[in-house]
Amino acid sequence: MSLHDNAVLALKDYEDQHELRAVYLDHLAAHPDAMWKSCGAGHLTASALVIDPEHGRVLLTLHKKLRMWLQMGGHCEPGDTSLERAALREATEESGIEGLTLLAGGPVQLDRHAIPAPCHWHLDVQYVALAPSGSVEAISEESLDLRWFSYDEAAAMGDGSVVRLVERGRAALHR
Repeated sequence: MSLHDNAVLALKDYEDQHELRAVYLDHLAAHPDAMWKSCGAGHLTASALVIDPEHGRVLLTLHKKLRMWLQMGGHCEPGDTSLERAALREATEESGIEGLTLLAGGPVQLDRHAIPAPCHWHLDVQYVALAPSGSVEAISEESLDLRWFSYDEAAAMGDGSVVRLVERGRAALHR
């Protein structure tokens, strides 16, 4: 199965944000290259909020280009076989934490946001990654900083998308 086909199936199974989900599915139907950065009309990305439920905290990265506190994530790569694997790969690379596991149940949020030309949109599919007990983070080349925040601190540090992702991630932990 192609990454494009996997994205269609993952989004069809996603039962929330119905209007935005339809935008994503329409985009995939109209653009065979929608999974790749080269798609000028916009492309899907995959991200994961790293949560340490044992200590009630999340790991955010100070994004090098955007200079904002965000979850781990980014572009899909040719070796990615699913959105879940892309999100887990990005979270592992950017956090430096081995042994992350995605919370079962698929994505917890979709977030469509404008980006500078030549592309116009990121259609981000967002997951929750659970950090194993005793995890130690390691900053990557893509970050200016990497830091654990309590749930409340993360809500104060992040933009609206991060605030909603933390809320949805916490809710998903208790399903």
